[in-house]
Amino acid sequence: MSLTILLIAATVVISLLAWNNDTLLGKLLMNPFMINRKNEYWRFLTSGFIHADYGHLFFNMLSFYFFGQNIEAVFKEIFGSTGEIYFLILYLGGIILSDVPSYIKNRNNFSYNSLGASGGVSSIIFAGILFFPLDKIYLYGALGIPGIIYALLYVWYSIAMGRRGGDNINHSAHLYGALFGVIFTIAVFPSVVNIFIQQILNWKF
Repeated sequence: MSLTILLIAATVVISLLAWNNDTLLGKLLMNPFMINRKNEYWRFLTSGFIHADYGHLFFNMLSFYFFGQNIEAVFKEIFGSTGEIYFLILYLGGIILSDVPSYIKNRNNFSYNSLGASGGVSSIIFAGILFFPLDKIYLYGALGIPGIIYALLYVWYSIAMGRRGGDNINHSAHLYGALFGVIFTIAVFPSVVNIFIQQILNWKF
């Protein structure tokens, strides 16, 4: 079974358990105040395995399923047996590092909470866009747009929703996760830059 499927299964199970147990949910949430005052550093990771509702969970895991399968296969082809390790670092690192700016900003704010795998999913999506910038991404299963256009829309949406706030979803994590995905992928496989550029240069509108 692929790591993508295992991570999705773990996320679904933990989210369902947390929805039925407020104490568990409270311990897993990203709460910068509790990390700062109580050293509960696990929240950087565990917050990526819980979601706000079924819609939030479904959208994140569906995106992760399609992009994760592809990137996991690409990493295995490039790096062999160590590909799975790189894949885990990409996904889990995206979850953890995308929360760092929110932690710095809200470490003295007791009421701030966030949750969701958006940082990790974003890192996977943008790694995929580096390898396949022109492959169609289908919004709502119908509207197909090139990956590079999707990336621009994704950034715009994340900024807009982040400014609106009020839903406990860390939309800024989308941006930081995406940035981590791009930086990490280029760092471990620099040739991806040429792959990306050549595809863009050969793009026929």
